[in-house]
Amino acid sequence: MASTLEKFIHSLDPRALPRVLQIQSGIYFQGSVYEMFGNECCLSTGEVIKIIGFKINKLIASICENNEVSRFSAKVELPLNFPGLYKVVADKTPYVSIEEITRKVSIGPTRFGHPCFYSPEDIKLANITIKHGEQITFNSVEEVDGTMAVNCGVVRNNQSHSFTLPLTQKGKFYECEDDQIYTLKEIAEWKIPKCRNRIVKLSNTLHTWDCSNPLPENFDGCLILTPVYEVQAVMKFRKDIVHILSDLDVEVKDITDCYDISSFLQPLSLEDVFERTSKEFPVIAEIMEGPSGSQKPYNLLHTGKEIVIYKKYQATRVLASEIRSDSPKRHFLIPMSYKGKFKRRPREFPTAYDLEIARSEKEQLHVVATKAFDSPHKELFSVSVGDQFLVQQCQTSEVLYEGRKKVIDVLACEQILSDTYKKVLLPMYMEGGFVEVIHDKKQYQLSEICKEFRLPFNVKVSVRDLSIEEDVLAAVPGLQFEEEITDSYLLIGSTSSPVESWEIPVYRLNMSVHLLSRDIQTVVPPATKTTVEEISEEQYYMVRRYENQTLHPPPRPPKKPT
Repeated sequence: MASTLEKFIHSLDPRALPRVLQIQSGIYFQGSVYEMFGNECCLSTGEVIKIIGFKINKLIASICENNEVSRFSAKVELPLNFPGLYKVVADKTPYVSIEEITRKVSIGPTRFGHPCFYSPEDIKLANITIKHGEQITFNSVEEVDGTMAVNCGVVRNNQSHSFTLPLTQKGKFYECEDDQIYTLKEIAEWKIPKCRNRIVKLSNTLHTWDCSNPLPENFDGCLILTPVYEVQAVMKFRKDIVHILSDLDVEVKDITDCYDISSFLQPLSLEDVFERTSKEFPVIAEIMEGPSGSQKPYNLLHTGKEIVIYKKYQATRVLASEIRSDSPKRHFLIPMSYKGKFKRRPREFPTAYDLEIARSEKEQLHVVATKAFDSPHKELFSVSVGDQFLVQQCQTSEVLYEGRKKVIDVLACEQILSDTYKKVLLPMYMEGGFVEVIHDKKQYQLSEICKEFRLPFNVKVSVRDLSIEEDVLAAVPGLQFEEEITDSYLLIGSTSSPVESWEIPVYRLNMSVHLLSRDIQTVVPPATKTTVEEISEEQYYMVRRYENQTLHPPPRPPKKPT
């Protein structure tokens, strides 16, 4: 049965990909050249294409009144980077099963992928009863004892209780109210269900408004968002991937079940290649769609180029960020093969608790106070700007508080005076400011820093890596090494000039290839070139792990009554 491309894509489950479609009719029924994102393709009646992926490209917005499109509202087109922060309005139409939720709602590992629902009826399970109206968080979908189910959780009395709901579970499930705020891009990626529109409310008024803004001036109401998808497709006699917008006025018919899908080239993402067994490497591949970016080797990986994929493996990187007070900061992943050298830079510590975390047995931590602190207890030390301290150890101390003795955590230090040292105690909750005094002038290799010091750690490049044509780290005035991460890589090289090889990240490089059945002349890869990878802010937060694991200072006791 034929349908519009738009209707087909809006109802398509990504898990059902790939699909083979035949063009039925539309404004392109005589055949026409259609250009999108630099790709030209001719969509004529009877043309067969294979859909391999789709993602939201832009949003069509209408002003919403009483959960309906306003009669006076014109539809406007919003790019995904349109400014503003938005709150998601809960959908009042229920889902009728857990299976429908998993088919239409994005559930994934990030905080955006944990949608919440409630049931108007109690749900009785083997080990727990979910009460009506209780908020259920959907965490992941996986197979449990041979049955597909959703891992869920409820919070009761500040304690989390986990359970599973099978996809066959029927009932009415309503979206919970969401008090988080999101960018339009985050909503497009995670918060628009399949086959449904999404109502959002502008949470913060746009700072600037000009005549190019498609929304009314001072608008602070609700919008109904309808997605327009960018469809990635393969055509029968082409070696590249074409991109088509879903609102293209053509009709299509799904002929997957009666068509030999193997007659198309099989595009593979880097994730697909990485899933192959280690014994299947090395392989030769032709690039169907290369990555964007001018950084080497990405600028060499253009469409049509043949490469050798030598092997897959896990490799260690150090996640580093530029030290600067304003944003945006630059972020880097540095390989252990980096041959430059670093000198230490002073660290900054906002609390006494941070001094305790940074303290090490290898060397004594020497700091200068950059902010005054007046202690509410006579037993503890009051700090002035410029005071210098050697950090000793954490201990407990008795203080007099409202006429009663109280035991609190303190940091024992030695204050450096002109000709002597004075033992002092600083409250662990102390909100001050300290900067490190560096006595160490040694130059360190990256591996030495990771072995000898606790991260995060501040450095600057003192000797650049001469094996890299342009060492981007050398131009950065200061770096903070934040943590070591382990990530997935493919080792690749050029078939035409196999003199060097490069490591490319599997999960951060948008690239498609198809494998060639050709013998490989060189099985041993040539020398691997060191590449410092600069990553975006979004990629930085995806790879960063330590943020949520860092301990926080203990709470400050109540202040003295005035």
